[in-house]
Amino acid sequence: MSGNLRGGALMAVAAVIFAAEALAIRLMTARGIPVEMQVFARSLGQLFWVAPLIARSGLAVFRTTRPGLHLLRGASSLLTWGLYYASFGPLDLATATVLSFTNVMFTTLLAGPVLGERVDRWRWAGTIAGFVGVAVMLRPGTTVSTLGVALALASAVTWCGITLSSRVLAQQDRNATIMAWVGLVTSAGSAPFAVMAWVPLGVFDCAVLMAVACIAPGIIWLITSAYRFGEASAIAPFQYLRLIFVTGFGWLFFQEVPDGWTWAGAVVILTGALIVTLAEARRSISQKSPEGPGN
Repeated sequence: MSGNLRGGALMAVAAVIFAAEALAIRLMTARGIPVEMQVFARSLGQLFWVAPLIARSGLAVFRTTRPGLHLLRGASSLLTWGLYYASFGPLDLATATVLSFTNVMFTTLLAGPVLGERVDRWRWAGTIAGFVGVAVMLRPGTTVSTLGVALALASAVTWCGITLSSRVLAQQDRNATIMAWVGLVTSAGSAPFAVMAWVPLGVFDCAVLMAVACIAPGIIWLITSAYRFGEASAIAPFQYLRLIFVTGFGWLFFQEVPDGWTWAGAVVILTGALIVTLAEARRSISQKSPEGPGN
């Protein structure tokens, strides 16, 4: 397989796992499992993935000169997971997933003032299109939950904290260090809330929680590997395949079928997200090029 085909395949698998995670969240929420317990399980899963590294190198895996930024990165993950998981209660699977794509628009808005990046016209165009799509979905008379939309958009905003802090941390720290700090901060931060919200669980519920905890952190590994093998501009669009799988799961398991206006807004949001993603990919390539502005 060529690099782009291999990268695209890995990104597609990540999209499937993303969709499966959304289905599990929706199922757990419907079964009365509190979001706090879901987030705690997800946090422990993050630690599980780096446990072999911790066992091999000890506390050295946490060594960094930027502990404050790691705390911010972990807190951003905790808030993002909590808000994202909570949005699947009042929203159908497809709508919650589409709104999560607005994180690329919010990242564009913050990349300039926070990181000093130059935002070109294509990224601005995609960002404006994305917010127009949100307005279409929230038209007067809509049946889409306002609370659910607020949770999903808040999750997209906090997702920016993950993206922007990761860009800075990746310049100095290893992926293992970043993941270890995320697991530590999110587990410590979510544990008290999970204890307060605790409810008895059956065997099936425990199995679903464990599956999400063990599999979901693999999404990061798949996406990182995808970008290692393929060109960003070629493989980045594959991440949006998850909407197809999520929509299918929603129809198959919960008989959820978004109305025409919701789909119209979704198309505009996806178009904007795709424009921003491709513009970002071109920017990254130009920075790595010997003739690019990054060298």
